[in-house]
Amino acid sequence: MLEKQHTITKAISISGVGLHTGNQTNLTFHPAPPNTGMIFRRTDLPGSPQVKVDIDNVIDISRGTTIAKGEAVVHTVEHVLAAIAGLMIDNIIIDLDANEPPVMDGSALPFVHALKEAGFTEQDSPRDYLVIDKTIVYSEEKRGVDIVVFPSDEFRITFLIDYHNPALATQYTAIYSLQGEFETEFAPARTFCFLSEIEPLLQQGLIKGGNLDNAIVFIDRKIEESEIGRLKQLFKVTDDHVQLGRNGILNDKELRFKNEPVRHKALDLLGDLALLGMPLKAHVQAARSGHAANVELVKRIRKEYKKIQLTSKYQGNRKGDFVLDTQSILKILPHRYPFVLVDRILDLVPQERVVGLKNVTINEPFFQGHFPGHPIMPGVLILEAMAQVGGILLLNTQADPESKLVYFTGLDRVKFRKPVRPGDQIRFEVEMVKFRQSLCKMAGKAFVANDLVCEAELSAAVVDRT
Repeated sequence: MLEKQHTITKAISISGVGLHTGNQTNLTFHPAPPNTGMIFRRTDLPGSPQVKVDIDNVIDISRGTTIAKGEAVVHTVEHVLAAIAGLMIDNIIIDLDANEPPVMDGSALPFVHALKEAGFTEQDSPRDYLVIDKTIVYSEEKRGVDIVVFPSDEFRITFLIDYHNPALATQYTAIYSLQGEFETEFAPARTFCFLSEIEPLLQQGLIKGGNLDNAIVFIDRKIEESEIGRLKQLFKVTDDHVQLGRNGILNDKELRFKNEPVRHKALDLLGDLALLGMPLKAHVQAARSGHAANVELVKRIRKEYKKIQLTSKYQGNRKGDFVLDTQSILKILPHRYPFVLVDRILDLVPQERVVGLKNVTINEPFFQGHFPGHPIMPGVLILEAMAQVGGILLLNTQADPESKLVYFTGLDRVKFRKPVRPGDQIRFEVEMVKFRQSLCKMAGKAFVANDLVCEAELSAAVVDRT
């Protein structure tokens, strides 16, 4: 039985101050039609411009995730998105009369309460999932970040942090069921920071709306009683409620969970994964990840999804250790016998790189004259085969590739290093160097086994097939 999409039943509003901008904001959730996705709408700007929740619209990840479209900018979207994703809402419009959602108590729980008050409506459209069918890995050695996405029939998150601070130390958590755990076990987890980060963040123009009511502050350095006055100014406190904290937390604030910080990290990850634009079926294991790594992970997952879309469009449900077979290639390229010089696409990362194969047999018509008794594949045809592989990468940038042609406009730095003979299999690796509108430059290499036989830089343009 197919799952259905959901939206909310009625509009509901919530108000507060933005964490980083300090702006007072009124936020209103609205129902949305099927297949709308999640959209922010800036009602304070002329024409109420919209920003779709999409990884391509991310412009900044400084202590939060910021998305924008043109002049419409929305800061720190992750808590709102975590609430929507955690409640498995597919379609919603979020009105804002400022540039940042309210931080509320630093968690996603106030948004969850508002959305539940609005109620949920099942829609007459199936819920599509992005199903991960192979392991995806993202790492940052310098910061010790490791994220692995495994195939799974259900969506799961496991998260590890290991700060060198006695109040935090090593913490671990896991989300196994959004329906069973999200609202009670993860939505209440609040944002946190270290005392040593406060002044640098303020100097960067951030956390203008932060205070001891919407963030947990861990003490990570020795502080003197004489500093209390300055801390009160930083946190905009006028009474005597700034204390050093005997539990390692400013003001001895009690945690909602023993491992509340890592639960909040899992919450942030859930919100950032919503930038995919569709729910995920996978097990995400993360260690020491933050918004920057989360966003890079989503970009990597999106590339895999585009590859799946391409294979599905041209090849149906066929499985294999390649992206496109010969029949699929013929649906994309305009070439026909005897000028189809690519047999298989092994890998394709949209707008980045492509790997293709050409099987060179003695039946190739050009061997009759090049050369009789000493067959060698002409260098110009090796370049042509490389160009066809690159053409598939370039045509994949177009909305309707079947209606386009690729004209190659230039070749540079061409080198032929070894001859190609009958029985060889050429592996072409082509990378996009520059792409602007319909013009591009690509760098290609051709290998037989592990030997480089040819390399070149190719310039090309996409034109209408008329």
